[in-house]
Amino acid sequence: MVVWLRRLRPLHRWVGVPLTLLILLSSLTGILLGWKKYVPVLQPPVQRGASLEARDWQPLHLISSAAEAGLRAHLGAAPGPVDRLDVRPSKGVAKVLFREGFWEVQVDLTTARVLSVDRRASDFIETLHDGSILGEAARATMSTVLGLGLLLLSLSGLWLWWGPKLARRNTPPPRDT
Repeated sequence: MVVWLRRLRPLHRWVGVPLTLLILLSSLTGILLGWKKYVPVLQPPVQRGASLEARDWQPLHLISSAAEAGLRAHLGAAPGPVDRLDVRPSKGVAKVLFREGFWEVQVDLTTARVLSVDRRASDFIETLHDGSILGEAARATMSTVLGLGLLLLSLSGLWLWWGPKLARRNTPPPRDT
């Protein structure tokens, strides 16, 4: 048992030291992502549209065009392509998210009027959090390394804590001479 403890210590250390940077990055960005709905700097607050009734809403291609025009006016240049539309029926608003620059344009679903144009810091933080800032391959690699590393550190740390207790329990008491 003592041999296992001696072999496990260097492994635990050599996995833990380099993994610390990834753990810190993932932890800090995870905390920020947990607060994104409550901190306007991280994600713009959701506006309210004129009507919550779907029959009053404009078609999505008009919403997308209005968002592109709104961002073009804000930037003074042509925006990049639309990444996705996030429709919020309970607010009567569509968030139009662009692929470049982490831009979000909120558009009233009824009037197709631009309600806000802002950057989403939370989207940038998310790319740091999951490693996708370096590409999809890096995303998969980072999550695999982080997951396996944390599993190994957890199991080896548990054994490094529990192993000596077992060794002491299984060691016979010293004899009086």
